[in-house]
Amino acid sequence: MKILLWLVLLFFCAPLAIFILFLYPIVWLLLLPFRIVGIAVDGVFDMLGALLKLPGKILRSL
Repeated sequence: MKILLWLVLLFFCAPLAIFILFLYPIVWLLLLPFRIVGIAVDGVFDMLGALLKLPGKILRSL
């Protein structure tokens, strides 16, 4: 009975695993531009934060 259950599991899960294995790189490539935009937006927010904190840092150093 256990062998039969393992065969059923293999029959249903192996094609799904192979499909996901081929689909993952395509999804990764599709999401890559969003990651690049996220890095750029994070950099802009870091720069704006640094510019807003700059007068305080200058006054503290005096």
